Amino acid sequence: MRLDDYIEDLEPDEEAERRRLAKEKSYAITDHLETFEQRFDDALSGDSLVGSTAPSIFVGRSNYPDIPVGVLSPVGDEDAAEEYVTDGNWYQQGHEITDVLQRRTGLLNSSKRANVESPSIASRLAPSVHDTWDGFVGIQREVAIADRPVDLEIGLDGKPDLGLDAGTDVATPRGPRANARNAELRENPYVPKPIKKTLKDDDWQAQGAMTYLYRRGFDVYDINSILSAGALGETKQRRLVPTRWSITAVDDTIGQFLRGGIRTAPSIDEVQVWANEYMGNRYWVILAPGNWEFELVEMKAPGSIWNPNPHDDVWLQSASEGFEGRSSYVEETAGAYYAARLGVLEHLESIDRQAKCLVLREVSDDYWAPVGVWQVRESVRNAFEGQYGEAETFHDAVSEVATQLPISYARLQRKSELAAGLQSNLSAFSSSGPDR
Repeated sequence: MRLDDYIEDLEPDEEAERRRLAKEKSYAITDHLETFEQRFDDALSGDSLVGSTAPSIFVGRSNYPDIPVGVLSPVGDEDAAEEYVTDGNWYQQGHEITDVLQRRTGLLNSSKRANVESPSIASRLAPSVHDTWDGFVGIQREVAIADRPVDLEIGLDGKPDLGLDAGTDVATPRGPRANARNAELRENPYVPKPIKKTLKDDDWQAQGAMTYLYRRGFDVYDINSILSAGALGETKQRRLVPTRWSITAVDDTIGQFLRGGIRTAPSIDEVQVWANEYMGNRYWVILAPGNWEFELVEMKAPGSIWNPNPHDDVWLQSASEGFEGRSSYVEETAGAYYAARLGVLEHLESIDRQAKCLVLREVSDDYWAPVGVWQVRESVRNAFEGQYGEAETFHDAVSEVATQLPISYARLQRKSELAAGLQSNLSAFSSSGPDR
C-alpha cells in the first residue's frame, strides 16, 4: 500500500475517541481504593490472609541492598488471579489505563525486607539466596518459578497502606502494601522442566539461562520474575534483583540474542512503515533496507505524564545503536528503548531479515498515568499486524511520517541520527557488517 494511502486510513474516528477518553478518565480508582479495605477485612482471619493466591512477585530497590521483597495477591478475587498478571494479554484484551490501575489497586503487596544476597538482613552468616527455599524469600521464589498462581497463607503485621504508587516508566503501578510476618504454601506448585534445568545448573550464567528459557517458549514476563527472585545465573552469583532492573535486563539480553541471530540474514528489500496506537501512545516503525541499525525517538506532549506542564514544549529523547549494538546503558529513553527494540527484533527474526529501523513514539496528553514499559513492548510487537505503507526511500518515509508528528521534520532531524542520515553514513565507513 502506498504510504500516503496507508496514513490516510489511520485517521481516527474523533467521536469514538472522545467516548473512549471519557470512559478512560472516569477516575474510578478512588472507588476501588475505598472498597479494598472492606474486601481486605472480609479476607482476613485473625492477622492472616487465608486462601490468598499469588500470581506474581515484586522486588523493590529502596535502601539497596536491603530491599523490600513481596508477593502480590488479589484480595477478594482469587479465582481470577491470572488476570492480575502483567503480560501481553492485557494488550490483547484491550486494557486501558483505568483497567490497569484498577487491577493494581486490587493487588496486595505483602512484603518483608531482605538482603539481595541473603534472606536475612540480620545476619550475613545466613544462607545465601541460592540455598533458600523456605521462609518468606523461599516462598517468593516458589511463586516466581511456578507455572500458575500459588495458594498461600500470609501472616501480616497491621493494616495495609492503601496508597497507590504511580509506578515508573518501566514498572507498573503498585497498589496497597502490607508488612508480611511470614508466608506458607497451601499447595505444591508445579515448576516447568526448563526452569528446573536452569535452577540445577550451577555454572550457567544468567544470560544463557534467560535465552534458553526464551527459546523454550517462556516470554520475557516470566523470565524477569524468575530473575528477580534470584533463581537464574551461576549459583554463587545469584541474588535478588529489583523488578525495575530485571525488566530492562531481560529485554536487553533477549534483544542481544535476537540481534545475533539476524547478523547474517539478508536485508529487507523495501522501505516499510508500520503504525500502532495504544493508551495515548502512537508508534511509527520505519524499516529500511540495510544492515541492522536501531533508534528510538520519543516525543512527549505538554500535559502528558512525563511532561506535565501544559504550556511547555514537546520534550524529545532519543537513543540509538549500530550494527554491533550498544556498549553502555541507555539513559534518555531508559527501559522503553529495550522494550521497543525487542519488539522489532522479534519481527525481523520471524521473517529472517535484518533492517535499519527507526521507531518514533508520540506520547500524547491522553497518557495521563504511567502503566509500565510493557505497553511499549506490546505496542511495537503488535504494530506488525496487518498492512504497512511503502515508500521509495527511507528519507521519503521519514518526511511523510513527520507530517503526522507534533514536531517539525527539521527538529526531528536535529534529534535523530537516522533521520539526519548520520548513523548510516558512519556505517558506510565501517567494516564490521557483513559483505554486501
